[in-house]
Amino acid sequence: MKKLILATMVVAFVASCGGKSKAPRNLDNACSIVRQQPKILSAMKKTERKWNVPVHVQMAIIHQESKFVQDARTPMKYVLGVLPMGRQSSAYGYAQALDGTWEEYQKSEGSRRSKRTNIRHATDFMGWYMNQTNEVTGIPLHDARNQYLAYHEGRTGYLRGSYKSKSWLIRVADQVGSRSAMYQHQLASCR
Repeated sequence: MKKLILATMVVAFVASCGGKSKAPRNLDNACSIVRQQPKILSAMKKTERKWNVPVHVQMAIIHQESKFVQDARTPMKYVLGVLPMGRQSSAYGYAQALDGTWEEYQKSEGSRRSKRTNIRHATDFMGWYMNQTNEVTGIPLHDARNQYLAYHEGRTGYLRGSYKSKSWLIRVADQVGSRSAMYQHQLASCR
């Protein structure tokens, strides 16, 4: 019995060590982010070349969606404040892509091995999604504010104007737009 308890404690300890990944320090400084995690910039530049979505737009949206945490998830829902009833949505990874939208991307881009926790795959997903948004809604790829609204509400929701009754979401989208401009300015001066 003691061996079983000890084994359970060891497994629990090891599992707790493999917890959530951490965000880069100083998320208000694009140069600091790319210095700490150079793979972020190289992935975003590749996406910019392929999909024409500027790096600063990608960075601002990923900041809002996951704070650059690769395995970010939505919060749990609770009944009576204590009983867990699952997550608020299936959003996961850097880009907080929903299960269905991610599967659509995988089919479209031909890679079932793409992972939402891989920055290259997450930014490619964002480029793919934002280009479709541009085709359907006409939102320019450099318009971080409105691309974010369509990213959050879905293209149909955006076209219906579902965000107009959500003052909190409009405020967040304004912040994404401001952050995008700030990141653009900062990236121009990075070494």
